[in-house]
Amino acid sequence: MPNPLHNDEVEDFAPSGAIAGVFARTDAARGVWKAPAGLDATLNGASQLTTVVTDAENGQLNQLGLNCLRFFPTAGYVVWGARTLRGADQLADDYKYIPVRRTALFIEESLYRGLQWVVFEPNDEPLWAQIRLNVGALMQILFRQGAFQGASPSDAYFVKCDRTVTTQDDVDRGVVNVQVGLAAFKLAEFVVINIQQMAGQTAVR
Repeated sequence: MPNPLHNDEVEDFAPSGAIAGVFARTDAARGVWKAPAGLDATLNGASQLTTVVTDAENGQLNQLGLNCLRFFPTAGYVVWGARTLRGADQLADDYKYIPVRRTALFIEESLYRGLQWVVFEPNDEPLWAQIRLNVGALMQILFRQGAFQGASPSDAYFVKCDRTVTTQDDVDRGVVNVQVGLAAFKLAEFVVINIQQMAGQTAVR
């Protein structure tokens, strides 16, 4: 890429900054659940790659969980892969793909921030019902935005906050558990997220 600090001379740079830019652009346009890869994932400003990867090499590297940068005449230089470090085929991991992992992280952080209010509420069924309502509303918004697989909410996600996930021992310790499942790959095949919050605490005045 041209280096503005050296009279725009073309120099080699590590791709991390450009990849971060692709992530940010994809997030803004489509959401974290869209893979930051493909013909739309262009490396704007790139003039060449230091290594040219063939289709055969790309196929081998992809199976190992390595994402390549490629050149296509119709698109230019693009990110051609969306695997995580746990994305090798032999691992068969739930978080094989970047958009799945980032969607799960987005939901985890949203729930952690959005459920802070439960701390001073009694840890009982009315609280759990309110949590189910609030978390379900978030998941429904994401479903309508296309974050999950499935034509109906029941195919796309589930939310549990009841006696099946919170035991009497949890209640006694002031712990409330929330379990969320999202259909990231196929209908009704869920990646499960478990969130734990404290409840029933006494506010210090």
